[in-house]
Amino acid sequence: MPELPEVETVRRGLAPALEGARLVRVEVRRPDLRWPFPEAMAERLTGATIRALGRRSKYLLMHLDTGETLIVHLGMSGRMVVDDLASAATQPGAFHRGAGWLTQHDHVVLHTATHRVTFNDARRFGAMDLWPTEDLENHWLMAKLGPEPLGNDFHDEYLNAAFRGRNTPVKAALLDQRIVAGLGNIYVCEALHRAGIAPTRRAGRIAAKRIERLVPTIREVLGEAIVAGGSSLRDHRQADGTLGYFQHGFRVYDREGRPCPTPGCNGIVRRIVQSGRSTFHCRLCQR
Repeated sequence: MPELPEVETVRRGLAPALEGARLVRVEVRRPDLRWPFPEAMAERLTGATIRALGRRSKYLLMHLDTGETLIVHLGMSGRMVVDDLASAATQPGAFHRGAGWLTQHDHVVLHTATHRVTFNDARRFGAMDLWPTEDLENHWLMAKLGPEPLGNDFHDEYLNAAFRGRNTPVKAALLDQRIVAGLGNIYVCEALHRAGIAPTRRAGRIAAKRIERLVPTIREVLGEAIVAGGSSLRDHRQADGTLGYFQHGFRVYDREGRPCPTPGCNGIVRRIVQSGRSTFHCRLCQR
């Protein structure tokens, strides 16, 4: 499932083509994905100008001049890829996607005067919805989200208060979107390793000084992942169709049995299961 860095990477890739652009034609090729599309979605989008592209947690937001916002969730296999129509006119076969891209999974296509943006989703776990922009925080997907980990509202005082009295493992607490929005399995594993905190430690028993280190570490990991274009383990593609490459810099995630990369540590990366999900950590340097 794409996490914050993957969605932010897609947002940044789409922005040059879509921000300020008018949707001259919209194709909706099926009635639903994870849930039904909003009523008359193609008609409501056609003719609208995209004022800005935003992101909240793992959701892409297209703010329209109609007063509505298109909410996009990529799901497990969703991709949004931009084609430059001018380049396609001079380069035959410019829209060829290569192995693994099947056009029958092109479910929504946005056309502007200069670009085409295709939402392709083989597993159909993605989703789209239209909602009044001024009421966006009350949409059922947004209403209970915690602060953005890269925003000003996420700081050690906040996290200390959010963890206080919690008996759940710290990894589960960080994955709780009500505590912090957008974090997923990969980046929580990586951040906890860098911060030297065991994923099994109870959130309410982590000292304030360790949380002071954890907050900037989370920001650091996310920032590096965004610069790298996210992590492409299976389906993630950037908006130009290329792979992200942060997975090549993983310290612990998916590295079971390999030496811990922390300088001076002789530990081995272990894999355990927490709440049905794989956790990768080092028992020696994470406490």
